[in-house]
Amino acid sequence: MRIAAFFSTICAAALVAAEQRTAQIYIQPVQSSPSKPQPLAEVAYDAASLISTEIVSYEAPELPETASLVRVGIYDPKTSRWVAGITAASADNFDRGYAPTILLSVNENGDVRSVALKGVRVDAGQTRDFGPKAVVIADKKGSQPELNKPVVLAPGGRKAAEEEPKSFLQKYWWLIAIVVVMSMAGGGEK
Repeated sequence: MRIAAFFSTICAAALVAAEQRTAQIYIQPVQSSPSKPQPLAEVAYDAASLISTEIVSYEAPELPETASLVRVGIYDPKTSRWVAGITAASADNFDRGYAPTILLSVNENGDVRSVALKGVRVDAGQTRDFGPKAVVIADKKGSQPELNKPVVLAPGGRKAAEEEPKSFLQKYWWLIAIVVVMSMAGGGEK
């Protein structure tokens, strides 16, 4: 009975830890006369595992013919400001034969740092999945430098120079000499 209670508490803790978050992605054509950003997609992702990512809603943007670039990011309509990092993408990512892929970069807390968009070429013969996709990329810590590593000194007090690697002849000259002497000294039948 205690095992079942223990197992259920672990499952409940896992469900609480699996926090489902959503991000509202906006798009704005880059033109000389600025227009208001319009909603592009709403992406739901799990901040803990980053595996279960899905697009909740997606609206294909209506872009003017003159727009060649679009601005993609998270926009706050209340303050009329871009909240997270934005990127510029080509308007060709929404053409026929391309499926838009939304890339969300999140920090350690699961908050969105930036949004990017890329169009993936779709071959109708290979796949039937033409819809948009979402990918969440989490920040990872990079490798740390080795600090306070001791410096190897030569007997004279200077930094020891690394030896150059030796060639095959430098390593095995003595074996080659023995083989040559044995073959010349070895008597053959007369």
